[in-house]
Amino acid sequence: MTSSGQSMDVGATAKRTVLISGASIAGPALAYWLHRSGFAVTVVEKAGTLRGGGYPIDLRGTAIEVVRRMGILPQLQDAHIDLRRFTFLDADGGQVASIAARTDSDDVGGQDLEVRRGDLAAILYAMIRDHVEFLFDDSIDTLDQSEQGVDVTFHSGQRRTVDLVIGADGMHSHTRESVFGAEAEFHRYLGYCFTIFTMPNTFGLSREVVLWNTPGKAAALYAVGDNDDELHAFLNFHRPEPPFGDHRNSDAQRDLVATVFADAGWEVPGMVSAMRDADDLFFDTAGQIRMPRWSSGRVALVGDAAYAPSFLTGQGSSLALVGAYMLADALATNPDHSAAFAAYEYHLREFVTMNQALVDNGEATLFPTTARALEQRNTMLRDLVSMPAATARPAHSALALPRISD
Repeated sequence: MTSSGQSMDVGATAKRTVLISGASIAGPALAYWLHRSGFAVTVVEKAGTLRGGGYPIDLRGTAIEVVRRMGILPQLQDAHIDLRRFTFLDADGGQVASIAARTDSDDVGGQDLEVRRGDLAAILYAMIRDHVEFLFDDSIDTLDQSEQGVDVTFHSGQRRTVDLVIGADGMHSHTRESVFGAEAEFHRYLGYCFTIFTMPNTFGLSREVVLWNTPGKAAALYAVGDNDDELHAFLNFHRPEPPFGDHRNSDAQRDLVATVFADAGWEVPGMVSAMRDADDLFFDTAGQIRMPRWSSGRVALVGDAAYAPSFLTGQGSSLALVGAYMLADALATNPDHSAAFAAYEYHLREFVTMNQALVDNGEATLFPTTARALEQRNTMLRDLVSMPAATARPAHSALALPRISD
C-alpha cells in the first residue's frame, strides 16, 4: 500500500481516523492494512475478549495471496488441519463409505488451507494489537454523519468523531441495519439452518469427520487434532422458510433443533443432549447478504456484513480477507472517501458475485434434501477410495490483487 503521505491530501498533518466495528476476520485484516497506510485505526468489539472458537474455515485462491502478503502464510501453513478420513453414515448409523483424505503435503504449500477460525483470528490480532486501538466489551449505538465526519455514540456512553466507519460486524451487522436498513431487505435464505458447538470426544475420533445423513438432515462430528478432548459438533437441517425469530433466542434455537432431530438415530440424541449444555452454541441460517451498494456517505461494509456468501460456499473467510485488502487499498489510493468506496465496489463486485454463485452450482451436495438425491450422493461416495483433490474453481482466484508499494 502507499505510504501515509501518499494516501492523504497534500499538506495534511493529521491521520485519517477509521472506526471498524467487529474484531473477527475482516475487521482486524482491514485494520492491519490501514495501519500500514498511515491511518489511525480503532476496532470496537462487543465481546469482552477476542472471540475464540476453533471450528474450521477454508482459505483459497486470492485469499492465499492476501495472507502471503501479510507475512502470515507460514503460520497458517503450520496451523493447517491435516484430516485423514471422512466417514459417511446412513440413517441407522451404518457405514456408507469411509474415504481417506488427501495426504500429499503439496496442498499446504499450494492453494488451499483449512485452519481453526480462532487460530486465524489470534494471528491477525497479534499482528496489530500494539498498533491499533481495540475497544472490547463495547459497540456502536448511533452514527450521525456530516460533511466533516461521523459522530459516534458507543453503548458505553463514550462519544467520538471519526472520518470513516466500517462495518465488519458479520452477517447480522448492526452497522448495516443502522445505515442501510433491516437485514430482511438484503438476506437471501438458502433453505438450511445449522448449529455448531463443542462436545466431549467420547468416540476416540482423531483428525477425521463422521457425517450422518437422512434426507434434509445431517449431523457431523469433526476431530481436528490427535486425540483431542473436544469435538466440533454440527447439526444441519433443511427448512423451507427461515426461522428469523429463533436465531436471536438461544432457548428457542435449542428447542427448534431438538424438535427437528427428535427421531434421529446414530449418536444424534447424545449430540442434542450435549447441545443443550453447550456454552459455545452458534445457531444461524445458511444465507447470503446481497446489497445493491456497500457504502453510504462515510460508512462502508466489508466481509459478511456486505456480502456473506454462506458456509455452503466455503468462501466466507476468503471473501473477508480479500475484501479487507481491496477496501484498504482503495482508501490508501483515493484521499476522497466517496471515490475510494466506489473503487472498492467496482473492483470487488464481480469477484463477490462469482463466489456467491457457487451455491447455485451444486455446493450443497453434502446435504441432500430428498431420498433420491441422498442415494445418488451415496452411490458416488461408494466408488471413491480417497477424497478427490479439491477442484480449483475459477471463482476462488478470479481477482488479481493490486500491487502493494510500501
